[in-house]
Amino acid sequence: MTCSAYHIVIPARYASRRLPGKVLLELAGRPLVQHAWQRANESAAESVVIATDDERIVKAARSFGAAVVLTRPDHQSGSDRIAECADQLGWPDDQLVVNLQGDEPLMPASCLDQVAALLDGRPDCEVASLYWPISDAAEVQNPNAVKVVTAADDRALYFSRYPIPYERDFADVAAAITAGKCWKRHLGLYAYRLSALRRYAAMPPTPLERAERLEQLRIMEQGGRIVMARAAEFIPAGIDTQQDLDRVREYMQSNVS
Repeated sequence: MTCSAYHIVIPARYASRRLPGKVLLELAGRPLVQHAWQRANESAAESVVIATDDERIVKAARSFGAAVVLTRPDHQSGSDRIAECADQLGWPDDQLVVNLQGDEPLMPASCLDQVAALLDGRPDCEVASLYWPISDAAEVQNPNAVKVVTAADDRALYFSRYPIPYERDFADVAAAITAGKCWKRHLGLYAYRLSALRRYAAMPPTPLERAERLEQLRIMEQGGRIVMARAAEFIPAGIDTQQDLDRVREYMQSNVS
């Protein structure tokens, strides 16, 4: 799957709520954000930029050769930070931009190219993202695992921390899974048309966004369209907690040379 030229921006703020300074924490001898940057550079992106709010991250990024932009500290989301970064770099409204979080050290490069190509092929949509099937009851019911339901044309209909759809004909989620039902876990990887990103970044948070604490709902509440596809490869969960960091460290010791 190929697409027009696109850029990757890695939003990397310092003040992570559950794991402060996490993008600078060591993983296999390098800061976490460097791993995300390396995965991005394995893709076909035209350029890779780190957008941050902290001079410590600027210093670290420059030490390993990354392009970096210092943005305002008051952004509420990575998307808002990317919009400012794009403005500073003078990118045009028709540019495609992929948002890769700085805490995603195991992101397959194929998925970065996939999500950009997905949006490029859907001129009726403003954003593209990916999902992965869920067949574990605990994961379906975990509010940190965001679920998405999609239309016949692959547009997202809604995102929720609640198990959607609600399978009312079964006693519980486990029974539904046993019967062959499956949910879709949303993966926090996005491609944007920059004109749309700028428009939504200028809007205040919307009611559904505030209720679910999911920024993509701002787009949908304003009538925007998000096209979805199953990820080309499994994307391991990112790092939000110390337990996540320990898990990825163990994984990398066992699987990455």
